[in-house]
Amino acid sequence: MAVGGTLGVASREALGLAMAGMFPMADGASLPWAVILANVAGALLLGLLYGALAHRRLVHHTTRLGQTLRLLLGIGFCGGFTTYSTFAVGLVLLAGTTDPLHATLWALGIVIAGALASWAGMVLGGGRLTGGPQVHPAGDRT
Repeated sequence: MAVGGTLGVASREALGLAMAGMFPMADGASLPWAVILANVAGALLLGLLYGALAHRRLVHHTTRLGQTLRLLLGIGFCGGFTTYSTFAVGLVLLAGTTDPLHATLWALGIVIAGALASWAGMVLGGGRLTGGPQVHPAGDRT
């Protein structure tokens, strides 16, 4: 789990450095785009992982491999890659430089985007769109 977390945090920092100063707004403020991208991408990755762990026989959450992947990638990498605290601070700073309603609408949009990304990841990870093999709790394949 620590290895996954370390890689996740390092990946988020690299993304932040790569995107530093990109997309400034007209009033000089800047949305925390790297944090937004990390949170939405992390939600998608976590959804993909959990969809696979719930529906794929080889990596099912009841197998040793599935449990290891959940700890390494789900809790570790995705937990380190995504960040609520940095997201919240960025939105508070945005609210201080622009209209607070504008910042609130951005916050709601980003949370909804993350939820949709998680859902899409779970659907794709579970094979529901691809027709891949699925495992039900009883263990039968469909």
